[in-house]
Amino acid sequence: MADKDSDLFFEEMGDVKPLKSKDKANLTVQQEITPGHIVRRASAVTEKVVDDNHLTSTDHIEMLSSNDVLEYKQAGIQHGVYKKLRMGRYPVEARLDLHRMTVEEARKEVFRFIRDCMKYDLRTVIILHGKGDRNPDKKALLKSHLAKWLPDMDDVMAFHSAQKHHGGTGAVYVLLRKSENDRQANRERHGLR
Repeated sequence: MADKDSDLFFEEMGDVKPLKSKDKANLTVQQEITPGHIVRRASAVTEKVVDDNHLTSTDHIEMLSSNDVLEYKQAGIQHGVYKKLRMGRYPVEARLDLHRMTVEEARKEVFRFIRDCMKYDLRTVIILHGKGDRNPDKKALLKSHLAKWLPDMDDVMAFHSAQKHHGGTGAVYVLLRKSENDRQANRERHGLR
């Protein structure tokens, strides 16, 4: 059966001649440019992507050193809750590693990370920012920006530098606001309205 197929193939291809090196196929396709093409191209160049990230990266922040401790809590956070966070006694539900990122990359990642954590009802997370010991001036650039960014986020209730086994002053525990679903479940569990 295979011999019949090859015989048929050679019979069909018998008068085909290979292209000479000077013979080139013209593969360019002429596409008509419509006014719609022009508008779309212009808007792709001029329109900016809407950035809903309100965190700013600026040179005008207080620079922290590698051993400075990050700490913050909103009014109303119970002392016991904050102490438990500080001691690393809450399970870490998610982790973000900022090592080797630029400030701008970190700004975008922190915003996205916190937004995603809220979407999935996570309460306690850790962000690894590094100590800044490798920087020539020993200043902790990402840590300094985090100290400014985290309090600016409504969903961040508290944060504190991590325990040594989680990265010490090169990482920070973050306590996030309860989602509405979690708050409702808590009300029902405790018989509140």
